[in-house]
Amino acid sequence: MKTFFPMLIAFIVVFTLVPSVILLPIAQKSVSAEQSADNAEAQDPPAYRVLDVSTGQVITVPVRDYVIGAVCAEMPATFEEEALKAQAVASYTYAQRQCLSSRGDASLCGADFSNDSARFQAYYTLSQIRTFYGDGFDIYYPKVEAAVDAVLGTYLSYEDQPIIAAFHSMSAGQTESAQTVWGSEVPYLISVPSESDEAAPRYLESVGFTAEELCKAFSSYDASIRFDSDDDNWIAVESATESGTVTAFRIGTLTLDGQSVRAALGLRSAAFTVKQEGEKFIFSTRGFGHGVGMSQYGANEMAAAGHSFSDILAHYYPGTILKSGF
Repeated sequence: MKTFFPMLIAFIVVFTLVPSVILLPIAQKSVSAEQSADNAEAQDPPAYRVLDVSTGQVITVPVRDYVIGAVCAEMPATFEEEALKAQAVASYTYAQRQCLSSRGDASLCGADFSNDSARFQAYYTLSQIRTFYGDGFDIYYPKVEAAVDAVLGTYLSYEDQPIIAAFHSMSAGQTESAQTVWGSEVPYLISVPSESDEAAPRYLESVGFTAEELCKAFSSYDASIRFDSDDDNWIAVESATESGTVTAFRIGTLTLDGQSVRAALGLRSAAFTVKQEGEKFIFSTRGFGHGVGMSQYGANEMAAAGHSFSDILAHYYPGTILKSGF
């Protein structure tokens, strides 16, 4: 889960790695993540209604096929089995939550969600999975399939509702809160340590922009922006969270949050620093994605260290409960 500036739109759009969800008011409650004892009786899984944005048709996709397709699209199949299980639970939870929040959305034509990965969780059909894995299909598909089958029907719950199962590729070494990124407090989407992300591929990335490129990018957001004749005074990071996410960034006469800057410049994350080198402004980012919820690389490192999928989910979604049912 893979150019919008206002916080509400940043909330709707996801990370290359993260889907949109509707934040519903939820009161805080202290509970530990554990397997629920009152599992639902065995029943045939229902199917999801998915709007194919390329044809405008609503297709029916069995739950198992959808979760497999979502895991294939959202997490590398080379990851540890317990990490894949954690992703399967998060993906199923997301779908269940979306089924509740999509009611009345006329743009979906009666579907639960669409296959537009810019708006919803990414999902691959079997033919797309074959193309994606290529010669590795016979190795990777059975691996993902087995992980999904091991936890199919298991979802994360908070106060008897499927949670907002946000996830991202890698954090800046500590995940971010929903309050910081989306402006809405969610008890189980808080900042937690994820130091192993610092060893992930492309954790640190830098990209340079000329003054002209910056002027063009931000003028398209707000035509009223003005720049000082001396570009040494154009930009400044004015505040950031402990996790490193920029909360106030001054560019010319505008002050924006880090998520808006990330969207405007196509940065890998909103945890960045900036410095001027010659004729370019160098933005250095840490991590990849919005930083809220489960870090996929962090989950993989926890799995490699011997932690179970339930351990992983309890760490990244504190206070939630694992339940089973369709």
